[in-house]
Amino acid sequence: MSGHLEPIRLPANQPPQFYRGGDAIAALRGASSDSRYGPEDWVGSATTMFGQETNGLTKLPSGVWLRDAVRENPSAWLGAKHVEALGDSTGLLVKLLDAGQRLPVHFHPSDSFARRHFDSHFGKTEAWIVVGTYGDDPRVYPGFRETVDKATVNEWARSQDAPAMLGALNSVAVTPGDTVYIPAGLPHAIGEGVFVVELQQPTDFSLTLEWRDFLANPEKAHLGIGFETAIETLDTSGWDEERLGSIVKRTAADDASTVDLLADGSDAFFRADQLRPAASGTTTTLSLDPSFAVLVVMDGSGTLRTEHGGEYALRKGETYVVPHDAGQASVEGDVTVIRCRPPAPEKRERS
Repeated sequence: MSGHLEPIRLPANQPPQFYRGGDAIAALRGASSDSRYGPEDWVGSATTMFGQETNGLTKLPSGVWLRDAVRENPSAWLGAKHVEALGDSTGLLVKLLDAGQRLPVHFHPSDSFARRHFDSHFGKTEAWIVVGTYGDDPRVYPGFRETVDKATVNEWARSQDAPAMLGALNSVAVTPGDTVYIPAGLPHAIGEGVFVVELQQPTDFSLTLEWRDFLANPEKAHLGIGFETAIETLDTSGWDEERLGSIVKRTAADDASTVDLLADGSDAFFRADQLRPAASGTTTTLSLDPSFAVLVVMDGSGTLRTEHGGEYALRKGETYVVPHDAGQASVEGDVTVIRCRPPAPEKRERS
């Protein structure tokens, strides 16, 4: 195995957040539930929280930040084609997110808006893979039900009319196996009792319309650019049932050994597959092409093998970062793994 990068099992990485949650993450990881186990676990992260130096970054067991390791050897970590398209960014941020309370109504900037206002190649398109729910009525809130004019939204933000904001959004009941793709600009919220594996572009740009009772002040909500400017990147169009069907996907009944979890079009930003080698009742070996990836083991146990002789036990609650240099890999066993990857290089052009 010498000379090649290999998969690395990661510890929990939970920067402080403004909302409650975390019991579902603790249960998945087999840890005791306490106040230190927060509502978000940033897995394989080379991204910092907005305006901070290191909070959010994954520290490898060697003591090196993953971000720095990737920058030192981007081709080995990411592959030459990825580097050509996206530079030395992983192009991906993966989180475990356990909403112990409803999150505020917010949205994220597009790539072009982020370039203009945040000097970033990436905006923040995201997707949620629902892996657990609890409570009486777990829901998510994607997009406005009907078209709203931006002056009205600006007034909602000025007066902090939370009932009007939430009431204008679609309300969608969710169960494990549901996935929701959230394009940049789409207003949204996650309801109490929803536990997701979240894929995002590698930034922390959240523009929060409903900031009162969540954030300290409106400046933290609009990230210093003002609500009127922020709303320029907001999608105020209506999302009816047919249109919602293009971003909401129900995968629980799919018993294939490999399931593409996300809606069409999301692969320009990230990719996610559910791997279950024993799904058919007979254990098979699933072959995985070389790629930078983050693995989240949701259930069972199995084995990850690499073409260079590496062998790694996969157990419920474990997370791994897999370098491109690990080569052709395979997963076997009675195990359920969510494999998260950046966009295929041909889907992105370096700007």
